[in-house]
Amino acid sequence: MTSKLDINLVLEHPDFYIVDKPNDIGFHDEEVNGQKQTGFFNMCAAHFSETLFPVHRLDKLTSGLLILARNKNAATWFQQAFESKQIQKYYLALSDSKPKKKQGSIIGDMAKARLSQWKLLKTKEAPAVTRFFNWGLASEVTKGLRLFLIKPETGKTHQIRVALKSVGSAILGDQLYGAKNEVKPCDRGYLHALMLDFQYNDEQIKLISFPNTGSLFVENKQKIVDLVAEPELHNWPK
Repeated sequence: MTSKLDINLVLEHPDFYIVDKPNDIGFHDEEVNGQKQTGFFNMCAAHFSETLFPVHRLDKLTSGLLILARNKNAATWFQQAFESKQIQKYYLALSDSKPKKKQGSIIGDMAKARLSQWKLLKTKEAPAVTRFFNWGLASEVTKGLRLFLIKPETGKTHQIRVALKSVGSAILGDQLYGAKNEVKPCDRGYLHALMLDFQYNDEQIKLISFPNTGSLFVENKQKIVDLVAEPELHNWPK
């Protein structure tokens, strides 16, 4: 089964596209209730009518900026650039639980756990590294709401989701990692890939895209913009 979807193209380059992935769509094809559901990657390949190459991915619940290479050379470059941390990524998340610390780094190895989950370990042999800030967004409607600005320096599976859970702030709408006592029933998982910043050949690419779905993101957009403007200029924890 192939779903119809408008692809939001943010940047077209001869070697790659950057698109804004919607939430609640898996990156890869999957089977749902016995029917094949086309994933976002293959939707993009069909939309652009060309062979594309995946270089990173976003979880099903996550919206935001995603790079799709248009040739093998570009795919190899991006894969190496991600591995060598030449591409800076920034995310937004919402939680209804105050974390153990206002800002900091979450560092540790990750291992598979039960029910398709991952867990953070105390060891640091090949650790996931996640930096974050958080602020309160409390109002009469959203008591206890916390905004997170996140900079993952590695790209482990479920890294941000596990990291925020480890400091006591599971992401709103993230059923897998057990967000509880939510301020109101969630209309989405509140994790968004906000910004990409990298140099491709001699060209500096810096793109930012604020979320346009999810009532809590939309209703608090101006507050969010004011707090996280120019994410790369924040005094990031070491």
